[in-house]
Amino acid sequence: MELVSNAVLYFHKGGFVMYLLLVCSLFVVSIAIERSMFFSKMDAGRKFAQSFYDFMTQQKYAEAAEAAKNANGILPELLYGAMKLAGKNESAVSSYMEVQSGIALSQFRRRLYYLNVIVTMAPLLGLLGTISGMISSFSVFDIDGGKATAITGGVSEALIATAFGLCVAILALTVHSYFTQRIENIVTDMEQSFSLVEGEKENIAKAGVGA
Repeated sequence: MELVSNAVLYFHKGGFVMYLLLVCSLFVVSIAIERSMFFSKMDAGRKFAQSFYDFMTQQKYAEAAEAAKNANGILPELLYGAMKLAGKNESAVSSYMEVQSGIALSQFRRRLYYLNVIVTMAPLLGLLGTISGMISSFSVFDIDGGKATAITGGVSEALIATAFGLCVAILALTVHSYFTQRIENIVTDMEQSFSLVEGEKENIAKAGVGA
């Protein structure tokens, strides 16, 4: 309980900027939770991509289509749609995969830009709070005594804003890096899987997949 009360006390000592940084930190957490739920639902994972790759390289097109049909996520949905289209209109497969993959990746990247903004903005807000606090500290001046008073304590309190701003920026950077890496894996799986479907679309059509 004492730890919480001390934390609240330090928070108030950081000045008005601390409230802005608190809003930023809550925003980062909310994005992390929302993106985690989205990725867990829409990212089929590398296990599916490897399974699909194995079926395609072994020319088991029906099994590959069945695996894509039964799996959850954006990539299986796109692959199943492309394989069905290959059985009806081979020439449209490439444009279908290009357009739909762009739409899918934009959904995965949604809201990550805001994390990038907070990574840059949070330290600047912390610095603003520190400068504001230091101005207040150095303005406390004992004219009669000819010396500054309460400066040391004021400066240490002013630095709280910078420390909190850096913590918020580190949190945002960590979340952004994590999801960016997951998107890179998804892009790699998409490119690999789409190239297989593109290269085998004639054989897929002959096999009657999606007919």
